[in-house]
Amino acid sequence: MAGKTGSDLEDLRGLLAEVKALREDVERKGAELRTSWGVGADQTSPRMLNLSHYLALREHDLTDLQYRLAARGLSSLGRSEGQVALALDTLITTLKRLTGEPGAAYPTTPSATAGAAELEAEANRLFGRRQRGGPHARVMATLPPEAAAEPELVDNLVAAGMDCARINCAHDDAEIWGQMIENVREAAARLDRPCRVLMDIAGPKCRILRVKAPPKTRLSRGDRVVLVDELREKTKEPIAFSLNFPELVDQLVVGSEVFIDDGKAAARVVSKAAGRAEIEVYAAREKGVRLKPGKGVNFPSTELDLPPLTSKDFRDLDFIAEHADLIGYSFVQLVDDVELLQDHLVARAPKREPHGLVLKIETPLAVRNLPALILQAAAHNPTAVMIARGDLAVELGFARLTEMQEEILWLCESAHTPVVWATQVLDTYVRDGVASRAEMTDAAMAQGAECVMLNKGPYLAEGVAFLRDVLARMDRHRTKKFARFASLKEWA
Repeated sequence: MAGKTGSDLEDLRGLLAEVKALREDVERKGAELRTSWGVGADQTSPRMLNLSHYLALREHDLTDLQYRLAARGLSSLGRSEGQVALALDTLITTLKRLTGEPGAAYPTTPSATAGAAELEAEANRLFGRRQRGGPHARVMATLPPEAAAEPELVDNLVAAGMDCARINCAHDDAEIWGQMIENVREAAARLDRPCRVLMDIAGPKCRILRVKAPPKTRLSRGDRVVLVDELREKTKEPIAFSLNFPELVDQLVVGSEVFIDDGKAAARVVSKAAGRAEIEVYAAREKGVRLKPGKGVNFPSTELDLPPLTSKDFRDLDFIAEHADLIGYSFVQLVDDVELLQDHLVARAPKREPHGLVLKIETPLAVRNLPALILQAAAHNPTAVMIARGDLAVELGFARLTEMQEEILWLCESAHTPVVWATQVLDTYVRDGVASRAEMTDAAMAQGAECVMLNKGPYLAEGVAFLRDVLARMDRHRTKKFARFASLKEWA
């Protein structure tokens, strides 16, 4: 304790008392959370324990404490997601030694990184072991329809470094999916490079079904159109449209928000009658937005009452359960939704190893229920979370998405659950062969996930190789929230 002033010692003792109280609070509130989840002491896994500790820790605003710890060269707990209790206990040991109290032994490096090791093991179970020399994050690519008829296209994707092939079951049919999968399996065997297959259940995605409008009509700010439960020949309104879920019209009220085509047009309900809602556009792109069948529609201010699996999904599951390695669960929101899918998968494929489940987080309700969704899925299946930023941005608002995508990464790390970073990654590059500067920054941020998804386009194989290069470069400098001080070559 040589060199410490009385004031220094008093400050350190104050910090020690504060961190001890925080540790006790985390333990107590974590236990309360586990009880609310229905988890007994004998059922607690490292995943559940750490997740409960993390949620308890993040109830506090620790900003002031962090600055005071950092000013003394101590851990500010800013990278404690993987093992919350251990991070607090290690900090307490250091503070005890600084104040002259006997402290426990410091953890070994393997025990200090056990959370990260468990997360990596789960990523391996889902996406396969990462290739020697490859980036930490695996690359998932959405197969275009041509992948069924052109084996060389799939060869190029696998050769470029595709770790997981995604099939969107909202499109095509079992015959085409089967040919895609055959081509993936053959390419993986031929190139001696493992590649998993994810089949994405369509789910209750709300889309425009029919449209009545003059040719080339575009919606602009101030326009009013009518949403009806059924578009009949006698519909009087000059511009009207219906949805693939007609029952949604009567779930709306005056003031309900209606976003069209991934938020390219935003409107509100201004009048309401049975089977009819008049909406007014309050924001739209300068050139306007086309009303076209198949375009997505979101209702961010309304908690919709829709089934988690549609009749089409149940039919598709007969094929999916037999052929997929991983299953993407669109619009999952409730624990009951997860149980429903798990039951149907076991019923259809009782003898095979549990499928990997990828929970697609697309609504505010799914965000709120995320801890419970992870625990239910992971109790029976290898589990990952997809940040489905298209629908999620519209549902939460684009400003809120900027922080929510980070918050989901942190929460999933605490639950030792891999994350898939999805929607419009390198979108311009995949479509046109040239990336925008904004896309480059987004691709670099994606390095914090365990898997990054690309959508289909003419330059998809080039996009896979380009993304792997970006991810590998970022691996030199960062792993999760841990900044690596690799040597910088430019100024040597």
